[in-house]
Amino acid sequence: MRLRLVSLPSLFVLLLGAMAAVVSYATLAAATPEGSTIVMSKDFMFAPTSLTVAAGSTVTWTNRDDEPHTVVSDSGLFHSAALDTNESFSFRFEKPGTYRYMCTIHPRMVGTIVVR
Repeated sequence: MRLRLVSLPSLFVLLLGAMAAVVSYATLAAATPEGSTIVMSKDFMFAPTSLTVAAGSTVTWTNRDDEPHTVVSDSGLFHSAALDTNESFSFRFEKPGTYRYMCTIHPRMVGTIVVR
């Protein structure tokens, strides 16, 4: 097997292309309003129990417990299936308001999302 040497100008072009890709990705990530907020189920509780986000934000719940959990709003606006360990559920909050939710498997697990 013979190794082929790459000329310096070719290497320069490859590096410029890689740098452009990184800059494009960073610009896209910075332009995303609010990004996702992680709310974890662990030890039979949501943490934090109350979270304030801007309208248009996506909240993601990830189950870090060894038992299944659900995320269900009291108004019926969103409803996850049972989430096993490390599974997630996301919901985008478009309108300002206060949204209460619970785990229907363990009703003492409750939380609130406040959207401004």
